[in-house]
Amino acid sequence: MAKQKKHPAGSIALNKKALHDYHIEQRFEAGVSLVGWEIKSLRAGKGQLTDSYVLLKDGEAWLLGSHITPLSAASTHVIADPTRTRKLLLHKQELGKLFGAVQQKGYACVALSLYWKKHLVKCEIALAKGKKEFDKRAVEKERDSNREIQRAVRSKGKDD
Repeated sequence: MAKQKKHPAGSIALNKKALHDYHIEQRFEAGVSLVGWEIKSLRAGKGQLTDSYVLLKDGEAWLLGSHITPLSAASTHVIADPTRTRKLLLHKQELGKLFGAVQQKGYACVALSLYWKKHLVKCEIALAKGKKEFDKRAVEKERDSNREIQRAVRSKGKDD
């Protein structure tokens, strides 16, 4: 299983549900086409990726289902749509890989995180395969056993 790459300083939003529901195969970094009020809202931490996904259509990638809550002060003169479809900016070779994998190999394309890279907003997307219910339970058991081991190690260290 691929580990979640952290973007601690510039992290805006994480899609933890995607890591729970999918086996992540390959990751890509995409730019996001945003308007002014969306940037201001993201700087205030008002973005969500829960239930978002990537739609590949007509040679382009689109981010659907993401939610950016408009700030009341920043968007007074604009009619703000918090769940509008946003274009993802990728190179042609990356788009070709995504289209090939989704159409021929049965992969899903999901958004994993939104983060700052200098002054730009980037979206980490991934090619993923859906997990079965027993896979999710196995991951949960492994996580619980690792947690128990860590507790035992910590308590042993305190006893010494």
